Amino acid sequence: MRTSDKERKGISSGLSEKTKDRISAYLYISPFFIIFAVIGLYPALFSLYLAFQSWDGFSPMTFAGLQNFQIVLTDPLFWKSVYNTIIIGIMGTAPQIIVGIILAFLLNLAMLRWKHFFRVTIFMPYITSLVAVALIFSVFFSSNETALANYVLGLFGMDPINWKTSEWGTKIAISLMVFWRWVGYNTIIYLAGLQSIPNELYEAATIDGASKPQQLRFITVPLLKPFIILTVFFSTVGALQLFAEPTVFLGSSAFSRDEAMTVVMYLYRDAFNLQSFGTASATAIILLILIVVMAAVNTYLSSGMGRKRGKKA
Repeated sequence: MRTSDKERKGISSGLSEKTKDRISAYLYISPFFIIFAVIGLYPALFSLYLAFQSWDGFSPMTFAGLQNFQIVLTDPLFWKSVYNTIIIGIMGTAPQIIVGIILAFLLNLAMLRWKHFFRVTIFMPYITSLVAVALIFSVFFSSNETALANYVLGLFGMDPINWKTSEWGTKIAISLMVFWRWVGYNTIIYLAGLQSIPNELYEAATIDGASKPQQLRFITVPLLKPFIILTVFFSTVGALQLFAEPTVFLGSSAFSRDEAMTVVMYLYRDAFNLQSFGTASATAIILLILIVVMAAVNTYLSSGMGRKRGKKA
């Protein structure tokens, strides 16, 4: 017993209480870093390595150098996918900012009744199953003349459109799906930003004779700049990673036509349809660079717009 007590004292004296606390803290947070390393870091590094290899998933890898990047950058379908991604992204995400600010401003009005009901209703599309959303929009934008979209066009004397095969019809349908699904998410963020603005500013503006549109332009928008920058960043990243909406909307023909082929769909087609993991990884690297550049440009423009309006105010 005496020997064991001495051994315990020796072990305990070897580690201070501060060291024990550090070890315990690292043990508690280690599961996150282990999972992140396995699921996030390792695939990213392996994809970077794979971008310089030629591999079909079965045969041995062979070093290809920059050949994969050359193949991707000289492929007209890749640039078509970049064009589609940017156009659908602008049509689907840019209106979210304007409409989201207006909806948040209306939901923040003191005279509005049933605020909680409208807030939940606007946010519902974001938590709705994407498959259900795509099925509903497939019915709305069906090629039949009796479909809702073609029926509305008929009221204005326009011919029906084959929404799933026409160039702009497909883009408009997918953009409306993206807009409908994400505008509520941005609205809730803007609403949280509006509630952080002191009411004294609006009261002072009302006394000075400022109208509601003027208050929205010169008070609300400048003070919402951090929230606008956040949503612009998220919208840009999400738009450039567009995959689920066009894939579910178009079904099995999504990868055989180029009307709505996005960069991520192009990447998926190379990897899992053509078994060309090298070019798919090269596309992923190019997409990463494109996301960083576009996000930086959009964030800079939105930040500059806020400064200009703030100076005018």
